[in-house]
Amino acid sequence: MKTYLYFIGKPRDPHANALAAEFVKRSTRYTQYEMREIDPRRFDLFARHPAGRKIFLDPAGRRLDSAEFVRIVEQAETTGQDLVFLVGGHDGLPPEWKPRADLLLSLSPMTFPHELARAMLAEQIYRAFTTLRGHPYPR
Repeated sequence: MKTYLYFIGKPRDPHANALAAEFVKRSTRYTQYEMREIDPRRFDLFARHPAGRKIFLDPAGRRLDSAEFVRIVEQAETTGQDLVFLVGGHDGLPPEWKPRADLLLSLSPMTFPHELARAMLAEQIYRAFTTLRGHPYPR
C-alpha cells in the first residue's frame, strides 16, 4: 500500500507547507508516501492510479470523525489498496473529476485555505497510521 497526497495550486504558505511536510515525513514510517502539486490539465490521476482509492476533499463531501477515517486507512492496508488523496485549488476540484472520486470528504463545514486543509489532512493520515500501530500520538 502507498499513500499519495496531491494538491492543485502552488504551495505558497511556508508555514502550512512545513506542517504538511512534517506529517508526511512522520507517516513514512508506516507507508510509502508522496505529496506533490499537480496540474489537472497535465496529470491523469485516474490513469496513474486506476486501482487506488480516490478520496477528494470537498466542502459538500461526507464528514467523518477520526475513528471513521482510521477505518478507511485500515481497510486500505488490509487489502493493499493505495490511498490517493486530492486537495483542490482555489477553484476547488476539477468538475469532471468529482463524480469519479470513491469518496468526497469534508474536513469541516467551514472554509479553510487549501494549504491549511492539506496540512490538516496530512495530520489525519498520520493520526490514522499511529492509531493503527498503538502509538501514543493520538491520545
